[in-house]
This record gives sequence, C-alpha cells and structure tokens, in this order.
Amino acid sequence: MEQHKTIVFEEHTLHYRDEGREHEQTLVLLHGYLQNLDIWSSYVLSYMRTMHVITIDLPGHGYSECFGEVHTMDFMARAVKAVLDDAGVEQCVMVGHSMGGYVAMAFADLFPHRLRGLGLLHSHALADTEAAIERRMATCEQVMTNRASYIVGFIPPLFCPENRVALTIEIKDLQDQCLETKAGSIIAAQRGMAARPSRLHVLQQLEVPVLFVFGKKDPRLPIELALSQAMEAKHAEILVLENVAHMGHIEERDYVRPRIQNFVTTCYL
Repeated sequence: MEQHKTIVFEEHTLHYRDEGREHEQTLVLLHGYLQNLDIWSSYVLSYMRTMHVITIDLPGHGYSECFGEVHTMDFMARAVKAVLDDAGVEQCVMVGHSMGGYVAMAFADLFPHRLRGLGLLHSHALADTEAAIERRMATCEQVMTNRASYIVGFIPPLFCPENRVALTIEIKDLQDQCLETKAGSIIAAQRGMAARPSRLHVLQQLEVPVLFVFGKKDPRLPIELALSQAMEAKHAEILVLENVAHMGHIEERDYVRPRIQNFVTTCYL
C-alpha cells in the first residue's frame, strides 16, 4: 500500500491513505477510539483491487495531530470531509467502528448528500447517558494518572472471552497500536464523545442504505438497544454475530469483510 497522504486542516495535520483510485465505488473506513487507520490494513488489501478505499487517522489518533482539548464528533466529521475534498471524492459509502460510527453519524447529519451508504460497526445513534458521561470523566482522570495501564486494560474486554486466546496476537498488536495515542488526544476524544447529541433523527431521515453490525456479546452495546435503533432506519441491513463482542471486524474478519464489500456494491446499484 502507498504511504500516508497529508492535508492541513485548521492549522494541523491529518493523515490518510488513498488506494484504488481508478475505481468508481468509494469506501471510507473510520477507526474506533484509540486506534488508527492501520486497523483496516487487511480490509484495504482485499478491497483495493475492486474499489476506491480511503482510511483516515482521525484527529489525535495515529499520525494525525491533536487539535485541542475537545474533539467533538462534528469537528471530526468536518475533518473527514476535508480529507474527502482533498481526495476528490464527491460521494462514498462510509463505515465507522464504535467512535468512528459516531463520527460517521455526525457526517451523515452535516453532509448527507455526500453519502451513498452508511455502515455502523458496534456503534449507535444515541447520546451518552449521565452515567456514561460520568464514566468518561473518570476515564480522563485515569488517563492523566496512568495512561499506559488504562490502555492495556481497556483492550481485552472489547473481545468475546471465548475469542481472547485465539486472538492473543491481535489483542497484543492492538494494545501496542493504541499505546501510541497520547493522553491529551485520549481526553479530547472522551470529552467529544461525552458531548455528542442524539442522532436518532438522522437514522430516521437518511435515504441511503444503512448497514448495522452487532455482536451478541458486546458489553458496550446491548443487543436489544442495538436492534431497536436499527429498526429506525428506512433501509437497514443487519448483521448479528454470535460469539462476538465489540470487535467484529477482527473477531470475525473473514465473515465481516466480504459483507461490507457486498454492501458497498449494493449502495452503488
């Protein structure tokens, strides 16, 4: 794959990769909290022969700079738009994992005309509850005290207990990747997620297809809540994974990867 491209957005640098530009169908993949665009490497290698694929280091993640004390989801969505403008992409299918899904929802709210389809992997449209906001503020305190310990302990519970031994290498690689995220960036993301509004109305109004991927054993998104939101979309495709927690794109990579590809094809019919 090619090297990172960079743009300057609001006086800071954003990094992204742009593969398969000769193809008409465009897929934009947005990583989750603490991660970076490398999480999608196997997906890009699979897709780049048949579609245009853009992956982005969201603000404060990977090589992209931290912009301030709070990275709201709207701000990150505008950063994504700046990348698409730089890449010359008018419309795309956008798929986001967890926090990346919140960013994709904000993008759908702000720039619905730029989407051919929307994918939410282990993500949802509601705002944080008061209890969730309190947990995020406690996380900020923990990160300021011991960032590395927080990250190392945060990653394994994202995976289904039955999968952790088989995915030992993947979990260690993800921990190493996430350890590159600086404390200020972690706190900015947590504050941004805490401040996000409900975007249930966006799901209800979107005219493009929406793909939902959920894990039955996801501790961060109860399956009942996940399915109730999926029912709000006008055109929903729902993939529920049995022995999967919050990381279906890793836990069931060989199953999820072709289904995202099929969804993109459907959105361009």
